[in-house]
Amino acid sequence: MHDYNEHKIINQIKNLLKSKNCVLISDAGSPLISDPGYNLVQYCIVNNIRVTSVPGPSSVISSLQLSGLPISEFVFFGFVPKSKKKIEELVKNISQENRTCVFFVSNHKLIVFLDCLENIVGNRLISICKELTKVNEFVFRGNPGSVKNKILEDKENIKGEFVAVIDRQTSKNQDFDNIELYNNELKKMVTKFSLTDIVEIVHKFTKINKNKIYKWLLKLKND
Repeated sequence: MHDYNEHKIINQIKNLLKSKNCVLISDAGSPLISDPGYNLVQYCIVNNIRVTSVPGPSSVISSLQLSGLPISEFVFFGFVPKSKKKIEELVKNISQENRTCVFFVSNHKLIVFLDCLENIVGNRLISICKELTKVNEFVFRGNPGSVKNKILEDKENIKGEFVAVIDRQTSKNQDFDNIELYNNELKKMVTKFSLTDIVEIVHKFTKINKNKIYKWLLKLKND
């Protein structure tokens, strides 16, 4: 059963559904999670056919558990779009999302997706999970730029199936050490603006604690 024949399959087995115990399984992942099955479940509900679920492996849940990011609230977006323009639109739409975001990403779109994240959400923490629950499982963690660089170190890294987890916009779990990435810009700003103004600007875009930003600026100014 797949997206294009689900209604046909339901019509073929509708009598079986009413007379037998039937099981919907998936060869990978979990049914209905970017997999067929929604229409089948809807049919059963409308026709008073009891439906239950026994949870199996789900890369969405595994990626959240391994990400190291806050997961008390999250939203799943399914597969990243195919075109770069639509990927950019998607990333812009989630840039102010205050829940952790989860995406499926094909290996052909992974670097484009990371480029868009780097350009639009900047220094926000992410996790890219490769080949979850398989022998070649690996998790890349960091900001979009550092994760992209790690992946590009070895062409083998780009092979496989990927799940991307993006930190929420309001997360307090930012890695303060990452402010070093802005050193050159901050040094220029220190000569032109007051420390108070710089603190406000940096905090607005990174959500890093203002006191920590101020201490870092003092260090730069005195060096």
